[in-house]
Amino acid sequence: MSKTHKVFFLIMVSLRVFSQDSSVNKQSNNITLDGNLEYVENNLIEAEVFYRKAISVDSLNNTASYNLANSFYKSQLNKEAAYQYKNSIKRSNTKQELHKAFHNLGNVYMQNKNYQNAVNSFKSALLNNSNDDETRYNYVLAKELLKNEQKKKKNDKKDDKKDDKKDDKKDDKKDDKKDDKKDDKKGEKKDDKKNDKKDDKKNKPQQKKISPEQLKNLLKAMDNQEKKVQEKVNKSKTKGVPIKNKKDW
Repeated sequence: MSKTHKVFFLIMVSLRVFSQDSSVNKQSNNITLDGNLEYVENNLIEAEVFYRKAISVDSLNNTASYNLANSFYKSQLNKEAAYQYKNSIKRSNTKQELHKAFHNLGNVYMQNKNYQNAVNSFKSALLNNSNDDETRYNYVLAKELLKNEQKKKKNDKKDDKKDDKKDDKKDDKKDDKKDDKKDDKKGEKKDDKKNDKKDDKKNKPQQKKISPEQLKNLLKAMDNQEKKVQEKVNKSKTKGVPIKNKKDW
């Protein structure tokens, strides 16, 4: 094949590819328009079907992707909407497309009360279009709501700490009461022992005190008894030991 034939062949191939891409784009765009008509009529399920079909025909159709996210958002399917807006951001080729996708993603986060991500999304939207008043307003509002949320969390933590301290004080009081009860019981036992000792003393016969004269008389009496016993012993020794009698048969 000559060089001229090769060049002509390559040109023909490139033209075919370009014509195929343009026909795919047209088909996908036409399906997207059908989805838009359904979306305007608030037929969101039908619109979703058309947008999905348009994306299946041309995966790079960012308009269909963005409008599919809008249909999810309008149907209050926030999770699906956020996912699709992120896909639209990946497919975006212009700042205008990025601005719209980030702005609407911020609105999804606002509805979910995810204020930190909402602030980040609106900030990204402003980086692509700083002149949009609505985006600027939403950004400021999201920041304010985030501050209030953080303050509330701090206050809740302080309240929790206070409650913990109160609980600790209650526990300490309970422990003190328990200790007081133990001390009271110990005191009662001690008092009972003291009372028992007093009662024992009362029940025991009290010994009468002996005067010196009475003591002398007692000692004389004991001496006299000992003398009498000794005299009896001495008499028995002089008589001898008695002999037992034998028995008669």
